[in-house]
Amino acid sequence: MIHTPHITHIVIAFLTAVTVACGGSDNNDTSTTPPASTGPPTTTQNPCPAASLAATNAVGSARVDKTNGRLTADPRGTLGDILWRHQAHEGRLGPLAAGNPQASADVGEIAVIQDEGDLIAAANTFDLQGTGLRFTPRSGVYDISRTDASFRASLGSALTLGDDDSMSASVAFAFNFYGVAQSMAFINSDGNITFGESDHASTARSVSRLLSGAPRIGAFFADLDPTAAGRVYLRTASDGFTVTWCNVAVFDSTRRATFQTSFFPDGSIEMKYAAAPTWTATDGIAAIAPGSTTAFAAVDLTTAGSRTLTSNGGAIGERFSMRPDLDLVALARKFYRTHGDAYDQLIVWTDDVMTPEGAFSFESTVANDVSGIGVDRFNESAQFGSAGRLNSVVQMDSIAKFPDDPLTKFLGENNTVSVMGQEVGHRWLAYMEFSDHNRQRSGALLGRDEAHWSFFFNSDASVMEGNRIQDLGGGGFKTIAAVERYSLLDQYAMGLVRDVDVPPMFYVESPTNVSNNAAADSAPRVGVTFSGTRRDVLINDIIDIEGRRQPSSDASPKVYRQAFVFVVSNGRTAATTVTAKIDRIRRAWETFYSQATDGRGRVETRLQTGT
Repeated sequence: MIHTPHITHIVIAFLTAVTVACGGSDNNDTSTTPPASTGPPTTTQNPCPAASLAATNAVGSARVDKTNGRLTADPRGTLGDILWRHQAHEGRLGPLAAGNPQASADVGEIAVIQDEGDLIAAANTFDLQGTGLRFTPRSGVYDISRTDASFRASLGSALTLGDDDSMSASVAFAFNFYGVAQSMAFINSDGNITFGESDHASTARSVSRLLSGAPRIGAFFADLDPTAAGRVYLRTASDGFTVTWCNVAVFDSTRRATFQTSFFPDGSIEMKYAAAPTWTATDGIAAIAPGSTTAFAAVDLTTAGSRTLTSNGGAIGERFSMRPDLDLVALARKFYRTHGDAYDQLIVWTDDVMTPEGAFSFESTVANDVSGIGVDRFNESAQFGSAGRLNSVVQMDSIAKFPDDPLTKFLGENNTVSVMGQEVGHRWLAYMEFSDHNRQRSGALLGRDEAHWSFFFNSDASVMEGNRIQDLGGGGFKTIAAVERYSLLDQYAMGLVRDVDVPPMFYVESPTNVSNNAAADSAPRVGVTFSGTRRDVLINDIIDIEGRRQPSSDASPKVYRQAFVFVVSNGRTAATTVTAKIDRIRRAWETFYSQATDGRGRVETRLQTGT
């Protein structure tokens, strides 16, 4: 079963984590740089070879599009990121502004919410250039203090790492990381070291991935590509394990990062960052994490120069981004000050781009009471100010990204309402596994992030991806339609039809001769031909793995209540042309949803029913 991984515990940990310890004799006097850990000699000069600093392979036309035209954001991980950002923003944003009637005013059926310095945090730009950090273990936690930026002088051997690549190396001494002895490390091209397993996925380098993944030292966890520029070096000896990223390129960018991370027999860890202009990278995470954790202390690492930062036994670090952040927790709480708790989902639009880099739009499920769809039951709606009705938030993002006509195709096979169809559909979809022809558990129906249908699954042109696939006979197939509707399998997960209403389905196993080099995680595309083995799937094959959907369709609501919310940045006003555009989308969406569910479901998007 595909689960939302222990999300309830993540939420509690995020809201209760101890983030900073700045009192007591152990933490008071930190103005003096602590002595260096035992290890190889350091140098004040950048030890990266001149060849590495000068290496710049061409980027642009020859680069690979990792998104493959897809709407990128794993919905199972977004709640953790939202709550982490809320925790980090509490020290940067003012409290929710009170009593200003102009801050929340409905324009027709659109709730316009004004940022008053309480909803949108400015970009948290990378500010560790020319500095060093030391993580010192102490009784199950780590203290972070500032140290000098001197790199370890000996870089060791150059590694051959591709984009999104990993390689292993033995640790030549006993290294204790979060109380566990580690003898093998994995150097991952994306600016981090993991233990127990490698991590070379192409999914977002997010807080949720940091939390749920392997134990990790992430000096700069970001999408880095050493095949485009720079080199990665490893020195492993009895006095320390050091990895240096020398002038490594950010993927598909001219930005570069030079940094070094080391760990030592005494359990301490160092991170060193080159000064500008050698350092030009912007978005990434600097942190350590114990792996599969339910706690994260979001801190400002620059304050380690004036006080010692202390973890809570979980992950600790900072996320950097060039984009402003919308605090969806604070937004929902502000919305509920002037609106009743009568909505299943909030659809959020903004006047600027505020989604994480690489995500066009995204959904976050905040409560789930449905079993049998591959998602655990949990309820964290109270964190968003709801007494239990709210179960999902969708951030569509900047209204300027969408065409004036909601039916205009603009993103692959998608138009605006089909994009909404996918994001809204993530409330229930697509996470289901099944029992295959060998009676083994299988995820072959799933594609990108194991949260969308596979390109090679005949999804009946579902907005959740996959395609409508024509069986040409003789092992040949062709995609003939995409992103048109919610299939009957989708509608089963949504509680609109019974299991007996879902017809037999099929996917194509081991596809070959694919006309556009599509993979299972590729975006839908019409007109693609390929060969392979047809495998039929019945709804009972899914029920064998996931269990029967509860509540049943007979007991599930058929009307889904949504509020369209437009967030206006501080100092701006809501133009009537913009609210009118959002209202056009709202009306078109109601029609599309009804048609996409074959008239079995309806969305109610009016703020006040009866208007």
